[in-house]
Formats: sequence, C-alpha cells, structure tokens
Amino acid sequence: MDASEDTVHQLKVVLQGTRPPVWRRFLIPSRATLEDLHVVLQRIMGWHNYHLHQFERDGVLYGTSDRGHGVRRVSETRTKLHQVLRQPKEQMMYEYDFGDSWVHTVTLEKILPFEPDRDYPVITAGRRACPPEDVGGVFGYAVMLEALADPGHEDHEHFMEWVGEEYDPEAFDMRWLNARMHGRR
Repeated sequence: MDASEDTVHQLKVVLQGTRPPVWRRFLIPSRATLEDLHVVLQRIMGWHNYHLHQFERDGVLYGTSDRGHGVRRVSETRTKLHQVLRQPKEQMMYEYDFGDSWVHTVTLEKILPFEPDRDYPVITAGRRACPPEDVGGVFGYAVMLEALADPGHEDHEHFMEWVGEEYDPEAFDMRWLNARMHGRR
C-alpha cells in the first residue's frame, strides 16, 4: 500500500497581502486530488466558488486548461495532493478569482497518520474572516476595511449595505466552518 493511502497532510493556507493575515490550518487525506483541495479551500476560506482558480508549484500550473487563451494546466482532477506536496515545508500557490487575484500560500506542515474515526477534512486553527467576494482584491479589501471602520468615510454606507453589519473581519468560527465543511450548516 502506498504511504499516501494511510496518511494525512496538515496544511496551512495563508491569504497573501492581508494584514493581519487571514489563515487556516487543516487536515486533509494525502490521497485527495487537487480538485478536492480546491473545494476544501473554498469552504474553509469562506469563498463561494464563483470564479476560476489554479494551483502552481515550481512553475507548473494545475487546474483546467484554457486553450482559447493558450493556458495549459495539468489536470487537478487526476493530480493527488501527495504528488505535489511531498515533504514538510514544501509550498504551492492557490489563486482564486483571476480578476481580484486572491493568492494563497499552501504549506505542508506535517504528514500524519490517518485516523479512521476522524472526519476529514477538518480545520484545526485559523485567524480572521475571509474577505467578501468581488471586493477588488487586496487593495479593494483594504479600502473596504477603512470605510467600514470610519462612519464618516464616503463609502461607509455602501460597504455596510453590501457586507452587512454582521461582517466582522476579526471573526473566526472554527466550529461553524467545520460544520459547513461537512454539510451541517
């Protein structure tokens, strides 16, 4: 049996350009495909899968090829996580929404034994809420946070209507995110 069949990758994903950083630590079976990882990243970061995405490691792109634009990517549906991240400290990039360009660093922290009685994937730690979709990338997110923090800002009301009063950039609810991951929310 391949070692990946009975192991779990402990990964840390950090949304680049956010200060303080938005990040999550989670466990996922090593045999998961990159497509599986994409679905997990969407859920744990709070994205809604409205946009295109890709992975990149050592200059190799993974995802769905776009022959119309001359972009070739290795199939994420046939590529296993353990084939791309083999040793602790190895990293790859995950880009979501090519317009806003949300770039995430995905780091393999540990390879652990698979526990058959545990629900995978599972978030074990994290910090801060994910930015809302279509806010304009890191720059737009910074503008939004500035406007939300200042009732006198010219865009304060616009952003309050858009994200709602309940949006808290400091919030991180691991229990809720894990329930969402497994379809219980």
